[in-house]
Parts: sequence; structure tokens; C-alpha cells
Amino acid sequence: MTLLSTPDHAEPDRPPAILPCEDGATIAYHRRTGKAPGVIFLGGFMSDMTGTKARRLDAFCAARGQAYLRFDYFGHGASSGDFARATVGRWKADALLALDRLTEGPQILVGSSLGGWLMLLAALARPARVAGLIGIAAAPDATEDLMWPRFPAEVQQAILRDGAARLPSQYSPDGYLFTRELIEEGRRHLVLRGPIPIASPVRLLHGMRDPDVPWQTSLALAEKLESHDVEVTLVKDGDHRLSTESDLALLTRTVETMIDRTG
Repeated sequence: MTLLSTPDHAEPDRPPAILPCEDGATIAYHRRTGKAPGVIFLGGFMSDMTGTKARRLDAFCAARGQAYLRFDYFGHGASSGDFARATVGRWKADALLALDRLTEGPQILVGSSLGGWLMLLAALARPARVAGLIGIAAAPDATEDLMWPRFPAEVQQAILRDGAARLPSQYSPDGYLFTRELIEEGRRHLVLRGPIPIASPVRLLHGMRDPDVPWQTSLALAEKLESHDVEVTLVKDGDHRLSTESDLALLTRTVETMIDRTG
């Protein structure tokens, strides 16, 4: 059971810069100045900014002279915070703080897995700042639709009774912690229950062999978006990470096309 938590790590990165939050927490980030529109990468659940896709986009933007930002959410990677206290709302706040404080002008948001949910929430909160959206196995409403229903009954009971439960994972010897607060707070941020008032262009990439987020989720998202410029690309042999060389080439082509369209 992976539950959106497939890590996407690469070799160690250079030391990150630090953005302080009002509550004393810190957001670690890497920022590249350059041309507009800028590109912001929003990673997935339990992933961080050193992953393959985040770094490939960094190299791509460097080659183009494009502005680029990647960062770690609260409780992730080099940022501070106890993951047991993390929520979708907190990660949304991190994304908005990074957008507001670390970027200028129009931005293209690239959201991977749960980061695809956060890019939608950021676009809804800052429509004037978002030039376009690109989802990679986007997982809107993941806590409600993809996590909670997949937990065995005894795990659901433990979360409700004890406030948290840890599930084993092949990707971590300690497994992954899921809290009652994460599930219940996530219900305040659901977007697929009605029309999504986003007008900017959207591109959704999804592997048809994704075991964590069904590719039909991208079709459902495309249907809910009010934008008239939405395209879904399905990769027949693609998995959840979409990090093979051909997948990464598709991603950079998609980002390049979006830059040229919105620049």
C-alpha cells in the first residue's frame, strides 16, 4: 500500500535557502531568478524538492533562463515541522507563502500527486498570479477519496480512536504516519465536489499503470475545471511517478509549451 507516498529522491542537493513563517517554522527552498512566467514545482505526499522531476525542471529552467522555485512543505525534507501536525491546509499555506514571498509576476504551477491538489488550491486563492497549471498524476481530494477508503477497517478505527496510525511501506522502514487531523482537516479543502472556478490553461499528465491515483481522477478533474483550455495526456505504460526519461521529456515539453503559450 503506497497511498501517494512513493518517494522521488535524487542525489543530495546544495544547501537550501530558508523562508521563515510567522509561527516560527521554516520553509526550505531553492530559487532561480529568470524570465517570466516563472515555474513552481509542488511535490507529492512525503516527497521533497530533491526529487527527479523537481531537479529536471530546475535544469530545464536554467537552460531557458526561466525563473524557477522548488521548496519543501511543513514536515517534509529540509523544512521544519512535525509531520504528525501536518495538514492539507498547512501545506496550502506554505504554497501561498512561497508564491507570495519568493516569486514575482505570473507563475506556472506544476503539481505532482498531492501537489496537484495544492496547485489547485493555490490557483483558487491567487488567480491573478497563476498563468497555467500542469498536473502530474494530480490527486485532488486525496485524503478523502484515495487514502481513507483504502485504509483497512482496523486502521480507520485506530485513527479515530488514537488520533493516528502508522502503515507499513516498502519505501520507509518506519512506515508512514496518518493522523485523524490530516483526514478530517482535508475535508475543508475538497475541490471535486462541484465546478472548479479556474480559468487558466491546464495540462494533466497521468500514467495508466498508476497504482496510487487512478488515471480516471485526471478525467474527473478535467470535467470539473471551468477552464476551456484543458488537455489530458495519458501515458499507457506510465506509473505514478512518471520519472522515466520519456516521462521527463514529456513533462519538459509540456512545461515549454505552457511557457510559450502564457509568456
